[in-house]
Amino acid sequence: MSYLRSFSIILVCLFLGKGIQALLGLAIPGSILGMLILFGLLSAGLIRSHWVQSGCHLLIRYMALLFVPVGVGLMDHFALLSANSLPILLSTIGSSLVVFLVIGIAAHHKEK
Repeated sequence: MSYLRSFSIILVCLFLGKGIQALLGLAIPGSILGMLILFGLLSAGLIRSHWVQSGCHLLIRYMALLFVPVGVGLMDHFALLSANSLPILLSTIGSSLVVFLVIGIAAHHKEK
């Protein structure tokens, strides 16, 4: 019964996020909006963490299996990825450096 309640809450948040994304035409994926809705409900105390804990643990346990279709999709587009490997590499390195700098500056100001 706990799995049913857990997955129901997670799916309702997912469908709400997808609905908001479709209605507003946002560039943010509906799944991300759904996670933010779930986070907001958990933070506000409207949903108790133990209500969704069993479903979350099950999804996390099999998360590696959920990435298999993504890996196959990447292999289908290998020519496109290799043709654009330099911009992909530079943007990955650049964005990582920006994140490191922002975290470093934030941590430095927090220590003061």
